[in-house]
Amino acid sequence: MPHLSITAKQTPAKPAYIMANSGQVVTYGELDDKSNQIAQLFRLCGLKKGDHIAMMLLNCGEFLQIASAAMRTGIIFTPISTHLKADETAYILENCGARLFVTSAQLGDVASELIKKAPKIERFYMVGGVREGFESWEETVDFLAPDPVDDQAMGAPMVYSSGTTGQPKGVYVAPRTEAFDAPGQLTDTIGAAFGFSTETTYLSPAPLYHAAPLHYNLLTLDTGGTSVIMEKFDPERALQLIEEHRVTHSQWVPIMFVRMLKLPEEVRKRYDISSMQLAIHSAAPCSVEVKEQMIDWWGPVIMEYYSSSEGAGFTIIDSNTWLQHKGSVGKPLFGVPHIVDEEGNELPPGEVGTVYFSDLPSQFAYHNEPGKTADAYNAAGWSTCGDVGYLDEDGFLFLTDRRNFTIITGGVNVYPAEIENALINHDKVADVAVFGVPDDEFGESVQAVVQPVSWADATDETAIELLEWLRQRLSGVKVPRHLDFQQQLPRLDNGKLYKRHLMEAYRNRES
Repeated sequence: MPHLSITAKQTPAKPAYIMANSGQVVTYGELDDKSNQIAQLFRLCGLKKGDHIAMMLLNCGEFLQIASAAMRTGIIFTPISTHLKADETAYILENCGARLFVTSAQLGDVASELIKKAPKIERFYMVGGVREGFESWEETVDFLAPDPVDDQAMGAPMVYSSGTTGQPKGVYVAPRTEAFDAPGQLTDTIGAAFGFSTETTYLSPAPLYHAAPLHYNLLTLDTGGTSVIMEKFDPERALQLIEEHRVTHSQWVPIMFVRMLKLPEEVRKRYDISSMQLAIHSAAPCSVEVKEQMIDWWGPVIMEYYSSSEGAGFTIIDSNTWLQHKGSVGKPLFGVPHIVDEEGNELPPGEVGTVYFSDLPSQFAYHNEPGKTADAYNAAGWSTCGDVGYLDEDGFLFLTDRRNFTIITGGVNVYPAEIENALINHDKVADVAVFGVPDDEFGESVQAVVQPVSWADATDETAIELLEWLRQRLSGVKVPRHLDFQQQLPRLDNGKLYKRHLMEAYRNRES
């Protein structure tokens, strides 16, 4: 597959990516020049192969320019969630050892606090404006020569886990080669399996700091396709973009499916989505009902995969196979799955335990966290990211939940994802979180917090209606003992539900 520098020579005017709302088009020729200018900046700042930088950017044209420059200069780059506060961001900057930091002017309030909180950062830059202590990114980069540096080398992203349980951890997988223009880590595996090519037009509806959007956009560049990047997800706008750009590939999280499905029927039917060849989804459990509706609407183009920032295994399942194994996340593209109990014994098909993978093409490590890295591997060298599930007799993997979110009530394991997937299909529910709270009698009891479609439905009558609706679908032990309403759940625009914040608030209230 061609590196972007090769595509830039062959088809310099081809769009590398398009920013959906602003309409900004960056061609391969322009991207190659800009990434070379940024590479020159890195070297002028004294950054060499193996050094770290960090970026906290809203979705913008500069994001992929900086990432591309790092990937051709041997730099390890860390994208940071734009929703983090100053102390959380400072922790990541300290942990990853970043020497240079780039942020968006719109995030200036948090960024300004980092001048004192992150003293090891040598250079602070800002995109789209300037605040005290920051240099203008555009004014700095635009004056540099668009020539390749003499010592080009393959760089790598180091994405931090979402921190749903404790401090976030930097996930690092070393480049498999030093050749800067070699195919990326995922190009000849996932890229080949999903059919990415020069003909691909990829819709990216999620924030670029998240692992999956970052990797799929880099994969699109590595295969000579074109990305259409949404600055912020909007369900109807996403459908418009599919029609407008004849999108062939896309990547979603289940809450995006939910929000598109809750659009009025006349809106959903308004747009031509026939160009879509593959709609990839992952990141969180998707209810059977939601996925059935999506396949019925979009056709058999839905492809689910299961993996993690760590890359601890990778399974895939297409629509037709999923319809025969509803609820499964598929069979492995690479790695061999194993289900293990708390004593470390491998379990037979049908029994629930922690999901591990063996025979992976590469091993990950948590940056500067040898203890946490060791905890992610068992004695056999198999790795896990803490998910719970089972294998059926045919070898298909099914997930139940995260190990840390399992509720043990009266000695029975209850998996919140099953309850959440049931509730999200109710017409009055926009979003939902389920977790355990302390209970003197049962140890833990099941707590649900619902974000209603209309706040007018946040009533005792609706709560009773929802609980009764659940009793018709789930066993009694899974029905929440408590159901509250909240106007907005802490689900960020990467699709992840930051349940830890809710759990802490409720447990503090109980204590």
